[in-house]
Amino acid sequence: MFASLPLTALRAFESASRLLSFKAAAEELSVTPTAISHQIRSLEDWLGVALFERLPRQVRLTEGGERLFRSLHGALLEVAQSVDTLRPQRNASTLTLSTTAAFAALWLVPRLGRFYAQHPNINVRLDTHCEVIDLHQDASVDLVLRYSLDDYPNLYGLCLFDESFGVYGSPEQVALAARRTPTLISVRWHNSKLYAHGWQAWCAKAGEHWLNQQPINREYDEEHYALQAAIAGQGLVLASNILVSESVASGLLLPYKGEVQVDGAGYSALCVPGRERHPPVRAFFQWLQEEALLSGLLPRSQAAAASTETPA
Repeated sequence: MFASLPLTALRAFESASRLLSFKAAAEELSVTPTAISHQIRSLEDWLGVALFERLPRQVRLTEGGERLFRSLHGALLEVAQSVDTLRPQRNASTLTLSTTAAFAALWLVPRLGRFYAQHPNINVRLDTHCEVIDLHQDASVDLVLRYSLDDYPNLYGLCLFDESFGVYGSPEQVALAARRTPTLISVRWHNSKLYAHGWQAWCAKAGEHWLNQQPINREYDEEHYALQAAIAGQGLVLASNILVSESVASGLLLPYKGEVQVDGAGYSALCVPGRERHPPVRAFFQWLQEEALLSGLLPRSQAAAASTETPA
């Protein structure tokens, strides 16, 4: 059945597609760039379609190349994982997870102890760089926790919870806000589409006229800096109900007019289809769902993107 498949050429194509570089693929497979080029040219001749656009100093997948890469990458990943299950088990497995620094610091890390208690042999490595990772291109990342308004039809996903924004402060600042205009603390959003006019929307809904009274404004680049400023009593912060949950639970922050909330986006856990069956990824998905339910914040749906079932 598989005797006619050009497996060497397919492996060269997968590497070059994932890395978008013949040179990088050559280094990964320990061959020359010329060998990679020959393998891919022979695969294109065998298929009768072009897989790459050759541009000055770079290559780009054609539509046909994209389709082949998606199916081939998933198939090779499953083969690699199946082979790995037959090897003698190591003492620990590593799970590489990409998310924002704020979500890691304010929600994930405080809860990770419960994951390690259930799975002491799995080590979680956090990647908190700001760049959005293309999971189909970067096989070094097992899954991402992403905050977005978008859907991801080409990824396996689990919706964790929806987010809303409210106003929070130290007990002293919350009490003072009822009598005078507070200092307002907010975050410079990297993606203005996600939440561009937060204070205006909240004040309009709450019936507060603070913005007309020219309040002092403090802005920070990251949510955890803004929350620390609020905890220190520097003013009231407009913050995510997800990211502020630990500070509220510990009594460091209190909601001001807690019934007034404005909508944000949603958090989802995402991976390349097929990788959710890898034991460390499956365990982490299951734990995330447990934590989301414990938080009391219902997700939009139990599954998103490519599936409606929990990993099994």
